[in-house]
Amino acid sequence: MARAGLTADRLAAAAAELADEVGFDQVSLSALARRFGVKDASLYSHVRNLQDLRTRVALLAGGEMIDRIAAAVAGRAGKDALVAFADAYRAYALEHPGRYAATQIRIDQSLVADSPAMRRTAEITYGMLRAYGLAEPDLTDAVRLLRSTFHGFCSLESTGAFGDPRDVRESWERTVDALHVALANWPRKEHDRRPPQLSP
Repeated sequence: MARAGLTADRLAAAAAELADEVGFDQVSLSALARRFGVKDASLYSHVRNLQDLRTRVALLAGGEMIDRIAAAVAGRAGKDALVAFADAYRAYALEHPGRYAATQIRIDQSLVADSPAMRRTAEITYGMLRAYGLAEPDLTDAVRLLRSTFHGFCSLESTGAFGDPRDVRESWERTVDALHVALANWPRKEHDRRPPQLSP
């Protein structure tokens, strides 16, 4: 409906807000239509289906997240960059749980390749890791190590799964320290080089 001022970007932004409120898995076209006071059919002029909407939220959130990370790591290198990167990642994940969940879905590689935010994510992440002297395929392996560690920690923290009284922030800092040691002492092997992938 024209009076609702619907656009694909506005729907994605509203869906991102809804995701933070109720959880990314609970975002639906019906829930979004109710938020705008329109019928479900009104949304299909702007998004193809639920998967299209979820992908738009994922790209929006990915752009927000890498903007925060880029600002944090600017002018830094080595461990300083890693700590800044990690802290910005964790802050976004905890402040925006629904948006963060969206960043974890699998996106069609053609859309990833066309997304400035996804390309920037790869450039910043790989650039930080190259400062440790890593080259392919070790770069991709290191990205996967960081992603799985950060995601696992933040997912557990967000659900209150860490029951021990030890301060979670202290454990996070030690985890990042351990990652720095692992990256600085990466096990070196002779490998064929291959171009970096955008979604390890």
